[in-house]
Amino acid sequence: MIFSLCSQMEGRKWEDLNKDILVNVLGRVGMESLLLDVPFVCKSWYKATREPQCWKHLIFPSYIKPDDIWEEESPHRGFAERLAMKYQANLSVFAFVKFIVNRSYGNATIIKLPGHCPEEALEYIANECPKLKILDVGSYNVIINAIIPKFISKWKKLEMLRLGKFYLREILPQIGLHCNNFISLSAPYNYFGKDEASALVASLPKLEYLDLHEGGFEKEALLMILQGCKQLVHLDVRQCFGFSDDDAEILELASHIPAFMCEGSMVVPEIEPGSLHDRMLDHELFCDEINHDDCVYDLNFDFDDRFEDI
Repeated sequence: MIFSLCSQMEGRKWEDLNKDILVNVLGRVGMESLLLDVPFVCKSWYKATREPQCWKHLIFPSYIKPDDIWEEESPHRGFAERLAMKYQANLSVFAFVKFIVNRSYGNATIIKLPGHCPEEALEYIANECPKLKILDVGSYNVIINAIIPKFISKWKKLEMLRLGKFYLREILPQIGLHCNNFISLSAPYNYFGKDEASALVASLPKLEYLDLHEGGFEKEALLMILQGCKQLVHLDVRQCFGFSDDDAEILELASHIPAFMCEGSMVVPEIEPGSLHDRMLDHELFCDEINHDDCVYDLNFDFDDRFEDI
């Protein structure tokens, strides 16, 4: 995109390009280019990168520090190494998050957190980003997931949230209480029993988009969701355990949902009722003992396609 724009500018003065158009374009090029490429094209482009409107969508890299990347051929290594070269010993996850958030001057509407994100970084985002509409916490930022509930009240404009395992029962009531425009929840790999389903239905009855793929279910819990969240237009429960993808009762209740996906879901006969929940609890206790810097962070979330109208 940058090189295409450069070729179009041949023979013209940089300062002749309408600033609003330039800022609109630069706000779409991504954090790496906005930090490490665009500012060095010319003075007018450097000035444009300092405009808060360029920093409304803060999609942080999965890794900020090269030492956190185990694979030598990781696609994340290039950005991390360039950051380390630029900021050298001063680079830390919190310092980098703070630096980027400050550039938005409170205008950020979309944030995808980096891996190894410390609690102080999330607290800073909560205090400095009151216009936040979309937050992607990630599946394996375990410590961050645990403290999300106490910050939800800061984001009254929140519409969409992607988070990881556990703590759903604590988060859902807070969303229902403080986020009147909330329509989309992505919480894959979670266990959903009747308690979790009851909290979801009670807190978010107007939910439109729900992604719970590759989780564990009590069939009764899924039935509660289908009966209680009547405004769903998208429900993804593919590759789940606890119910069958050809269950007639479930398919009948889900028939009104335009995008209902349950392919690959199955009942596992050898697992006794309640034992799946016990396994989830054992895993939760295990993760609570893991050092935060040892947690694996792996996201694949397409913001451009899903949230292009935000």
